[in-house]
Amino acid sequence: MNFLYAIFMGIIQGVTEFLPVSSSGHLAIFQHIFGLNTGTGVLFETMLHLGTLIAVCVVFWSDVKNLIIHGVGLIVDVIANGCIWVTNKIRHQDKPMRRLINHGYRKFAALIIVTSVPTAVVGVVLSKLTESASAILLIPGIGLLITAIELLLVDGRKGGIKKAKATTYGDAAIIGVVQGVATIPGISRSGSTIAACLFLGLDKSFAVKYSFLMSVPAIVGANILELRHIGEDVLTGSLIASYIVGMIVAAVVGYICVKIMINVVKKSKYQYFAYYCAAVGIISLIAYFFFNK
Repeated sequence: MNFLYAIFMGIIQGVTEFLPVSSSGHLAIFQHIFGLNTGTGVLFETMLHLGTLIAVCVVFWSDVKNLIIHGVGLIVDVIANGCIWVTNKIRHQDKPMRRLINHGYRKFAALIIVTSVPTAVVGVVLSKLTESASAILLIPGIGLLITAIELLLVDGRKGGIKKAKATTYGDAAIIGVVQGVATIPGISRSGSTIAACLFLGLDKSFAVKYSFLMSVPAIVGANILELRHIGEDVLTGSLIASYIVGMIVAAVVGYICVKIMINVVKKSKYQYFAYYCAAVGIISLIAYFFFNK
């Protein structure tokens, strides 16, 4: 792998991870139509995702910091309440439980946790389909058309008023299912989750923040599962340098694209992304039927 290839992959990762155009769908299309080998190795893919995670953390640093602080506090209090419950049962006491949701960021952290559960379950259920879907252009093509329809449905749609306090755990579970389904190549994770948030009445600014921050545990979890394959990669000094370059490029491009997406959601202007996804989806379907004759 040379630096140009690493830079190219970093740009692809940064752009397609956050703009509503589906990163997995584009990688599958590049592989089939242009003969591009996207099998870059688990470590490189992990570092590319690390770059995009860095971008999210930089843009939403204040939220990330508060979510970590209050999320840890929430987990500590849940464990403490479990201990109190056991103690009360054994000693026949009635010691009061700690209040779990006592801050806006605790509610936000709880929502992300609830969202992550159905995402993980749906992701596991669809894992075999997701792996096999990338081998043909049919699924990414259909997925991109679905993304185009989603974006057209929310184009110009006014946001709701729900923020963390008013968002229900049922809303969070639905958004989690949508995020899990978006592992299918061609279906945009950011586009689908933001659309789901807007349909459920979430405030525009909160919707985009929620969409990007909920991706952090999903991406981290997926990459932890893949780390078991890292030993298969043969590393050299030049490869490590290329990997680092790709990660930095993904972080910089990702940062720019997050900023762009924030403005897109505020203005509710999705139609151009919808037209792009529809065009690429149609090209993919034509290529599928042409190459499979």
